[in-house]
Amino acid sequence: MKYIGAHVSVEGGVGNAPIRAHEIGALAFALFTRSPSRWSSPAIKPAEADRFKENCLKYGFGPEHILPHDSYLINLGAPDPTKLEMSRKAFLDEIDRCSQLGLTMLNFHPGSHLNAIPVDDCLSLIADSINYALDKTQGVKAVIESTAGQGSNLGFSFEQIAAIIDKVEDKNRVGVCIDTCHTFAAGYDLASAAGYDETWKQFDNTIGFKYLSGMHINDSKKGLGSRVDRHELIGKGALGSEFFERLMGDSRMDNIPLILETPNPDEWPQEIAWLKGIRNEE
Repeated sequence: MKYIGAHVSVEGGVGNAPIRAHEIGALAFALFTRSPSRWSSPAIKPAEADRFKENCLKYGFGPEHILPHDSYLINLGAPDPTKLEMSRKAFLDEIDRCSQLGLTMLNFHPGSHLNAIPVDDCLSLIADSINYALDKTQGVKAVIESTAGQGSNLGFSFEQIAAIIDKVEDKNRVGVCIDTCHTFAAGYDLASAAGYDETWKQFDNTIGFKYLSGMHINDSKKGLGSRVDRHELIGKGALGSEFFERLMGDSRMDNIPLILETPNPDEWPQEIAWLKGIRNEE
């Protein structure tokens, strides 16, 4: 079964996220557990954490279909020691918040070398940062998101993601989230039938499907290999409708959260309904 959802707002408290996901017909969802644009945020009050859990139970959302996203400020491969320390502290707080909410995954962009250190050194720093956080926590999987490779961002090639995973000590607590827009923009031809098959063959050979923990399902405003991160509505971009039809028919993506981050939240109910309709999963 395909668990399709979207990255919903937590305005008014994280307890509202499952309500908003239910309202748009989602079977999965993503959320921020703290401000994505600040280094620190107020703690989640125990009563609000309880409300979140109660609403998840009420609307049938299990932790395996909820994919929280960390702050955009965090750079686990930061060349500057001060920024690296701040990022690791914030990332640890993100994992602690997930634990408080009963969640089992945290999705994150791996990091950027900022043209200050070699790529391999940055990949090692990212892995060290993951190990640092996992050593101090339990039960939450660190889910590496594929990137478009814009600027100095790493994680745009399957080889880079595999290099990070290789250095993570607890392989049971690391996973991958493939963003379809990012992966296409990074140069993997998901749009054509042959390219789709070849991309997933490369993914399995380089990383392995056992690590695929979730996906962000976005069309792309820019073309193949553009290295530009610009999401588009489903079927309205360079990936096109046929890609999403192919994806919905691919059993390898069953039972993981498939999260929309397309640019118009007003379209999410229609997009979710269309994707469900491909599989007749109303």
